[in-house]
Amino acid sequence: MEDIRIRKYAQFLIQKAVYLQKGEKILIELHGDENAVPLVKALIEEAYGAGGEPYVHQFDEELMAAVMKGSSDGHMAAITAYQMDRMKNMDAYIDVRASKNIHEWDNLSHESLDCYKRNYWGPLHLSQRCNHTKWSVIRYPNSSMAQLAGMSTEEFEDFYFRACLLDYGKMARAMEPLVKLMERTDQVHITGPGTDLRFSIKGIGVSPWHGQCNIPDGEVSTAPVKDSVNGTIHYNIPSPYNGAVYSDVTLTFKDGKIVEADSNLPDRMDEIFDTDEGARYVGEFAIGCNPYITRPVLDILFDEKMVGSFHFTPGNAYERNENGNHSAQHWDLICCQTPEYGGGEIWFDGVLIRKDGKFVLPELEGLNPENLK
Repeated sequence: MEDIRIRKYAQFLIQKAVYLQKGEKILIELHGDENAVPLVKALIEEAYGAGGEPYVHQFDEELMAAVMKGSSDGHMAAITAYQMDRMKNMDAYIDVRASKNIHEWDNLSHESLDCYKRNYWGPLHLSQRCNHTKWSVIRYPNSSMAQLAGMSTEEFEDFYFRACLLDYGKMARAMEPLVKLMERTDQVHITGPGTDLRFSIKGIGVSPWHGQCNIPDGEVSTAPVKDSVNGTIHYNIPSPYNGAVYSDVTLTFKDGKIVEADSNLPDRMDEIFDTDEGARYVGEFAIGCNPYITRPVLDILFDEKMVGSFHFTPGNAYERNENGNHSAQHWDLICCQTPEYGGGEIWFDGVLIRKDGKFVLPELEGLNPENLK
C-alpha cells in the first residue's frame, strides 16, 4: 500500500515545486537506493496527470565512481555532451537522491573528483540545469539517511515529511519583510565564536526560497559583492562533501578571497579551493529558517535550512544572486547561531537583525520557529 505522504509529496513537487505545465518535458533522475522507486513512480504518474512528458534516468554512484577513476577531461566532457543534449531539451528536472553510502567516493583521487566537477557537474548542473530548467532536488528518507541522523528509520521518516511538507505559503509571507530589508542593505557584519566577518550585499539580487527548488526549503539567499568579504568564519556544522565529512571548518578572507583554510581535513580543502579561481570566492550568503530542522542530519540539503543558521558558500553564484563568481564548486558550509551552538549575531548596516538564532526586529519575527509551525 502506498504511503499517503509519498503521494502528497509527489503532488507538491509536480504541481508546486516545478509547476509542470501541459506539454512540458520533465527529467526525473534517481540517485541510488531502489527503495525510492515508489516516489519516482508517483512522480511519473503525477507528471502525466499534469499533462507533462516524464523522462526517467537512474544514476548509480558506485558505477560512476568506476567511470571517474579512469576518465580524462576529454572523455568526461564527451559524457557531459551526451547528457547535455537531453538536459537542454527539458523544461523541468527533479532529482531524487537516495544515496546508500555517502562515502562511496571516498577513495577517488582529487584529480578524478576535479575532472568530474569541472567537466560534468559544473557545466551540466550548475550552468545548464540550475539556470535553464524548473528544478527540484530532494532526498529520500532511507535507512542510510536515518543512520546518519542518529534516528530510527520510522522516526526519520516522520522528521523528513514534517520538514518537507510544511506550510510554505505562510513561510513565503513571512519572508517578504526580510527580502525587502536585504534588498536595501549594504553592509553585513556577522559575529560569533570564532567568527567576525564583514561584507557587502549591495546591488545583489535577493531570493526567497519557500518550496521551489531544494526540498526541504526555507532560506533567503543573496551573495556578497565578490571582493568585499573580510574576516574569519568558523562553521560549526559538519559538512559532507565530495565523499568526506568536514568539521570545524575555518576560513579567513581578504578582499573576497580565501587566504587561510583549516578543518579536520586541511589538505583536501586546499584541493577543493584550488579547483579554479572562483572556488576561493563566495557565491552565496543565505539565512536558514525551516522550523522543523533544529539539528544537523549530515545532509547539506537539510542542514543548510536549519532554523537559526546561515550558510556562506565558497564557489559558484546562482544566476538569481549573480555576483560575478563562477566555479565548478558550490560548497554550502553552515554555521548555526542558536544558543546550543554558541550563539551569534547578524547585523545589517549597523542594526542587529538576529541574535542567537532568533530574529529581533518586529517585522522579521514571523520567521521565528514558533510563528512558522
